[in-house]
Amino acid sequence: MSHKFFVLFLFLLFISTSVCVHEEGFISVIISDKGLDFAKDILINQTIASIVLSQLPQIEKSVQVPLVGKAHVILSEITIKNIQVSSSYVETGDTGINVVVSGATANLSLNWRYTVSSWLIPIGISDSGTATVKVEDLQVGLTVNLRNQEGTLKLILLDYGCDVGELSIKMNGGAAWLYQVLVDAFKGNIGSAVEDAVSKKIREGIPTLDNLLQTLPKTISIDETAALNISFVDNPVLSNSSIELEIDGLFTERNDVLVPQVYHRRSDISVSSGGLPKMINISLHENVFKSASEVYFAADALQWILDELPNQALLNTADWKILIPQLYKQYPNDDMNLNVSVSSPPVIKVSDQDVGVTISIDLIVDVLEAGEVIPVACISVDISASCDAEIVRNSLTGRLKLKKFSTDLKWSKIGKLHMSVIQSLSSTALKTVLIPYLNSQLKRGIPLPILNGFTLENARIFYTPPWIAVCSDVTFLGDYYLRHHLAYVS
Repeated sequence: MSHKFFVLFLFLLFISTSVCVHEEGFISVIISDKGLDFAKDILINQTIASIVLSQLPQIEKSVQVPLVGKAHVILSEITIKNIQVSSSYVETGDTGINVVVSGATANLSLNWRYTVSSWLIPIGISDSGTATVKVEDLQVGLTVNLRNQEGTLKLILLDYGCDVGELSIKMNGGAAWLYQVLVDAFKGNIGSAVEDAVSKKIREGIPTLDNLLQTLPKTISIDETAALNISFVDNPVLSNSSIELEIDGLFTERNDVLVPQVYHRRSDISVSSGGLPKMINISLHENVFKSASEVYFAADALQWILDELPNQALLNTADWKILIPQLYKQYPNDDMNLNVSVSSPPVIKVSDQDVGVTISIDLIVDVLEAGEVIPVACISVDISASCDAEIVRNSLTGRLKLKKFSTDLKWSKIGKLHMSVIQSLSSTALKTVLIPYLNSQLKRGIPLPILNGFTLENARIFYTPPWIAVCSDVTFLGDYYLRHHLAYVS
């Protein structure tokens, strides 16, 4: 079974026999019946590509021919030239997921040769030629099951089979008497060889696919600070129209040992895709974003030194000579910087229109004198912002918009500061540096759990507090990823 078969099959087989959910994750992935049909079609096409041009074992048999004697016939280079599928379907049930192909046809080519010897023909005769074979009403079925195994998926083959219906042989060359002999004597052998070949592909492919499942990462590194826990939580859940996976989905520090988190939902997620049904629905709980906030805050990653502003003159005490006389008097014509630090983990809430973000920061004014950094004042700023979620490739990104902010003087070593000064410093720092910087970081996005080799298409975002749902179709990118990234799978 080819590498491309494994990856495509993986996309389809998110299923298990258990329908009891004990734990639920903070990222939910629901594959609709439209998504299953899409995956099934790709699976079948790729499986056919892996079988076509396969060569079946040589068939050899001795046949008693009336008035002629015993003919020793050998069929060799039996090759499956093409397979055409007229009907197929995928269905879920209590025992797993079933993929069924019915009414398929296959065309084969082969070489034949025979030798005949008897008391009537002491010298013996022989001949050779070619033949084409058409297999009709080919039926193929497969039932599998997936179980959660310590955060990864274990693939179990429950049942499989292949059955050949009608078979016709067209001879090229040779004696006419041999035609019927070949049809009568070898029809069953050729049919069995086709059934065995298809079944073997399935039987050999499952262990390799299972090994591939075990290589799926449990985390995705976001940067040097954080990683996203994408380990599976409990067993997948199925209904008669969809399959649902639960993923932990929380951010962790890069060096943390993964411990599955548990979140019990009050009710199922119900999201309208706004018209035509989509193949996949990926929902992220607001706790995903909260965990990111907490991880970056704990790692002291939400701190910045602003030593460049669009109006660079603001970072010199001379520019504040009139507004803050005491500053200029103590530190005449000295450069300054702004030390910005988030004072508590940002609060993130999903609303029915966007994502609300509340950030509290301390803005410390530093004077740079003779190589020394001297803090002279601290301004506390409470920021209210909104974030519009966006899809960029296979990641959920966003863009912050400043709604309002309030300021207060926390402490000062340069006397009392006027509110106009505080507002001016805060507004400049927020609008020209801090918000643009945060937006540049948000462009990295949260990688959505999409199988490599696929990409979202025509994605739409819906806000269903406390969840953000991404409803999308999926496009297969072809063999590029498979050729370049799966060569190690055997």
